[in-house]
Amino acid sequence: MSLTLLEASKLSTDTLLSGVIETIAQESPVLQRLPFIEIVGNGLTYNRENAAPTAAFYDVGDNWVESTPTFTQATATLRILGGDADVDNFLKATRSNIQDLEASVVQLKSRAVQALFDDCFVNGNALADPNSFDGVERLCDPGQTVSMGAAGASLSLAKLDELIDHVRGGKPDLLLMSRRSRRSLNLLARSSGGFLEAGRDQFGNMLQFYDGIPIGLCDYISDTQTVGASTDCSTIYAMQFGEGGLAGLTAPGGLTVERVGSLESKDASRVRVKWYAGLALFNTVKLAKLTGVQP
Repeated sequence: MSLTLLEASKLSTDTLLSGVIETIAQESPVLQRLPFIEIVGNGLTYNRENAAPTAAFYDVGDNWVESTPTFTQATATLRILGGDADVDNFLKATRSNIQDLEASVVQLKSRAVQALFDDCFVNGNALADPNSFDGVERLCDPGQTVSMGAAGASLSLAKLDELIDHVRGGKPDLLLMSRRSRRSLNLLARSSGGFLEAGRDQFGNMLQFYDGIPIGLCDYISDTQTVGASTDCSTIYAMQFGEGGLAGLTAPGGLTVERVGSLESKDASRVRVKWYAGLALFNTVKLAKLTGVQP
């Protein structure tokens, strides 16, 4: 069974932990939607579906031809993500009438954890940094890549539709892009005589949709990628979440907030925000990317 962070927080009776989860998810369109599967152990070895089996019509007496799906065995390893937040006891005792100092410090640390996860979700490279996990840039199959051209080109609605069509078994659950790409998409929508659909997320923030698909903004998708001779390119990702698509992995208990307690070396207490997390893609057709997107 998989649950998003927000759904998991509803099962927690720890108010500090619930506040940390809400802080982490509030500014991350990925963490608002990405389901996490609890696993026992430090990793998960699974079969990633590459090609579906086929079927055929047969006449009476024909020999039946066996067809099976093809898989690639993949391994996703849990990584240790988190940080410590120290709260000065003097400031806590003398300033808490103005502001809950501990809550403020933990909130800032929670945002740092969220920023690191969002960065790794896109750009994570376990070869370059063995302490991190592979992000969607590395998980995306080469056959699921749509290109704007050998040297990139300005975004077009036709190419965006092609990207969406590369995700099979239903529409993508999220289009993840940079702010510049979202501005280009807004311009295209206005130029065609319309506007992107709009709504609100569970926190009341404005949310835009393209063809009914939520648009998520990620500050860790670079707008200075090199494609051919161009150095001003970006990437847009389309993804479908779930246990048969793209899912997060977490140790039992998920994200935790641990009170380490008083420190020996200074007059302060420490709170540790930690998470044993990873990312797995169970089917290659559930993730696609559009490369070479220029302004």
